[in-house]
Amino acid sequence: MSFNIGLSGLYAANKQLDVTGNNIANVATTGFKSSRAEFEDVYSATRLGTGSKTVGNGVRLANVSQQFGQGDVSNTGNVLDMGIQGNGFFVLSNNGSLTYTRAGTFKTDKEGYVTNSDGTARLQGYGVDSNGKIVNGVLTDLRIDTSNLAPKSTSTVSSTINLNSTSAVIDQTVAANKFDPSKTETFTKSFSTPIFDTQGNQHTMDQYMVKTGANTWDTYTLIDGRNPDGSDPKVTAPVASTMSFDSTGKLTSVSTPVTPPTTPPTSVISSDLKITNWTPGSVTNGVWTANGAAADPAGLTIAMANTTQFNADTARSIPAQNGYATGQITNLTIDGSGVLLANFSNNQTKPIGQISLASFTNEQGLQPVGGTSWKETYASGIPGYDAPETGTLGSIVSNSLEESNVNLTNELVDLIKAQSNYQANAKTISTQSTIMQTIIQMT
Repeated sequence: MSFNIGLSGLYAANKQLDVTGNNIANVATTGFKSSRAEFEDVYSATRLGTGSKTVGNGVRLANVSQQFGQGDVSNTGNVLDMGIQGNGFFVLSNNGSLTYTRAGTFKTDKEGYVTNSDGTARLQGYGVDSNGKIVNGVLTDLRIDTSNLAPKSTSTVSSTINLNSTSAVIDQTVAANKFDPSKTETFTKSFSTPIFDTQGNQHTMDQYMVKTGANTWDTYTLIDGRNPDGSDPKVTAPVASTMSFDSTGKLTSVSTPVTPPTTPPTSVISSDLKITNWTPGSVTNGVWTANGAAADPAGLTIAMANTTQFNADTARSIPAQNGYATGQITNLTIDGSGVLLANFSNNQTKPIGQISLASFTNEQGLQPVGGTSWKETYASGIPGYDAPETGTLGSIVSNSLEESNVNLTNELVDLIKAQSNYQANAKTISTQSTIMQTIIQMT
């Protein structure tokens, strides 16, 4: 019997050496999780249980469990290198077969898809819709699209403006004071804003402010020095919108005459200016021609609600407008929530996807499949998918990798212990052999 006990001890010590050796071999493997050999003793028993004087039958390997503790996250400088700080696994798909990993060494293939280091599986996440909004809930292959960002025509312009209440009134009934964009004495202040047509061509929209009364101002809007329809303002007089303020300097209404004029004349009263007759074009040698593009189908809305008339300098904040020219991707950043943000040459930043992480009720139940990856099993439970930093899921650290969580000092100590165990069990067999020889010689 002692031979079998000693043999089981040799087998157990050998398995411990195997596990420790595998840990040491993978001390530099990105995302590797160390394993631990777990043993249990063996007793023979009848159906009614063991007796009080039963001697054990040795030891056996109960389990090799992986330790999913956090590894150190170190900087690499490669934007597609990603480490997970906290819980969760990256999700990889190989033609629909899902695996899970902590190794964040990713790259792009020739089609722009984000893949693992050997290019056999694609990183999974959430895509974006046509408006750049993340579409949660449906996993898809993440792809970095390097094609040009299509232009967007300007449909809204907004800013905060103060008109000095102490500015002199310009009496436009006097011929010399009639508005003329080329004569600064005919207006109080002007503001310029870049806007874009449907082909991404940039145009300059000028707003001229003219104080006409104690609490009234006219504003004239020209684009590229012309009326919105392209006509010459010296030939076709610009249409003015009238802003009215109350005694506290707050805007009460913006009144814009309806074009073409009606009989009797009518106006649209709102807090916004609406331009619906803009025809984009350019002027060459004094001749205006349409450029073939169009304005935004919704028209151009200029928000004036944040305009005041206080006793302070006439000034405007930096205007915000939602149009832009075409642009090429120049940079990629990934934030802690896993959102891939593409920076373009036209100063636009757009999300192009978001990484998804998987979590399991029992990580110990995952099946290792090599390549620092695991597969779902019945014991692990089904995965739950969500964005990083959601619930108990960790955050994404871009330009970094999670190192192996192997503690080399502990492994070397375990190596010595396993060697000693092996020698001790071998000594058990050797001693039993000596006793057997003695018994044989007695006979």
